[in-house]
Amino acid sequence: MRENRPKSRLLAFGSAGALVTATLIAGAVSAPAASADSRHGQDREARGAQIAAARAAKAGIDWKDCPADWGLEKPIQCGWVSVPLDYAKPYGKQIKLAVDRIGNTGTPEERQGALVYNPGGPGGSGLRFPRRVVTKNAVWANVAKAYDFVGFDPRGVGHSAPISCVDPQEFVKAPKADPVPDTEADKSAQRKLAREYAQGCAERSGAMLPHMTTPNTARDLDVIRAALGEKKLNYLGVSYGTYLGAVYGTLFPGHLRRMVVDSVVDPARENIWYEANLNQDIAFEGRWKDWEDWVAANDAAFHLGTTRAAVQAKWLELRATAKKNPIGGVVGPAELISFFQSAPYYDSSWVPVASVFSKYVAGDTKALVDAAAPDLSDTAGNISAENGNAVYTAVECADAKWPTSWRKWDRDNTRLNKDYPFMTWANAWMNLPCATWPTKQQTPVDVKTHRGLPPVMIVQSTRDAATPYPGAVSLHQRFKGSRLITEEGAGSHGVTSLVNPCINERVDSYLIGGKLDTADVTCAPHATPKP
Repeated sequence: MRENRPKSRLLAFGSAGALVTATLIAGAVSAPAASADSRHGQDREARGAQIAAARAAKAGIDWKDCPADWGLEKPIQCGWVSVPLDYAKPYGKQIKLAVDRIGNTGTPEERQGALVYNPGGPGGSGLRFPRRVVTKNAVWANVAKAYDFVGFDPRGVGHSAPISCVDPQEFVKAPKADPVPDTEADKSAQRKLAREYAQGCAERSGAMLPHMTTPNTARDLDVIRAALGEKKLNYLGVSYGTYLGAVYGTLFPGHLRRMVVDSVVDPARENIWYEANLNQDIAFEGRWKDWEDWVAANDAAFHLGTTRAAVQAKWLELRATAKKNPIGGVVGPAELISFFQSAPYYDSSWVPVASVFSKYVAGDTKALVDAAAPDLSDTAGNISAENGNAVYTAVECADAKWPTSWRKWDRDNTRLNKDYPFMTWANAWMNLPCATWPTKQQTPVDVKTHRGLPPVMIVQSTRDAATPYPGAVSLHQRFKGSRLITEEGAGSHGVTSLVNPCINERVDSYLIGGKLDTADVTCAPHATPKP
């Protein structure tokens, strides 16, 4: 999942009229078991990954000060790792991946190697991870003594052979159509946008698309491990980064030393990615209600109503107003959802979102327009937002077979929208390009334990909207010897960076000392935000 998203990223919509939740996970139908043919392809790719890793181990990384416009201050250093575009052809076309690092803050004796991070997406950049040391992030201070913090832009992302599907300025333009359709004509218009978006991906980034898969990013991760001079990988993955970690652990079990996965995608083949998308819609509705309950409990601060029903009525009124006349000419229902959805994502957004909502109801429309409208002058942010959405789409469309029948999409989303209206249609349109995807769709990796897999730490909150709790249980069952730490009654996406000693101390104990509890653990929730 992408962290610290600038406003323009939060707001981005695909030309598919599709919402970029920067990290929404989307979905696919259950895929058949791998054929002998596809297994042969995986064998070639496994050999290709060995060749690429050996080459990277020899070459190492030429670390230098980071380019000035990357926003990564000294002593963070940057470099490049070359990987094959197609692992079945390891001597063919290579692409360069951007990596960065900051050395461990402890003594040379305390150092345990590199900790490599992926924040999710797919489409999120991990390059800001070493800034946790620069900014003296207290939660990670103990781990930073033992590890170099290493981030990277995955293939297709940011500085790593970036892909694109549409002109970035067009991508962020507002207002978009209301994601919730009133008529069949509304659905037809969204279907056309989704087809055009898929075509745009092919036209602008066609050579990369067949190779934009999670297994290839897992192979890239192994090449980065080798380039760092590490015999085994220490890995921290959040959101989609947990699926990347699960695939890495399946493909390279003997290359893993320690792994923490936080806010877990259910790696079951039948969940990747169509079903994941539908399950997410249900979980988002639940967490949206949690936020409304909190807003109602803090009516003295926000004046939005003393019950969930009252807050919801205000939301529906705002939505209807924006649908009739976009606020400030630019904020319609689509832009509202893109802004408001950060509240069910992250507890850190509870106060800012409620404050903007409160100001609007009190008569201040400027705060809402500033928060929810795209900034067309922020060309760098808009390029990043468009790129993030392009990678998100490309990876999820390539990873798995998607339903091609519009009747199935229509039936499933119409049914869900009745009870879970907050995100359902916005999420559907975001993922619909996968129904007409122009390149081959793969069969997801069968995530499971193989010889050499070390004990893995799994961390999950029970009310998570983006990656519902059953995903953590599913991975826990698949990875023998893993331990599940459950944050009961909480729902912020990305748990390990929040202050909760019950979790923080266990993450430290595992990463620094290799220690896991003898049984699974349930922790009380972190502190609820105060207005």
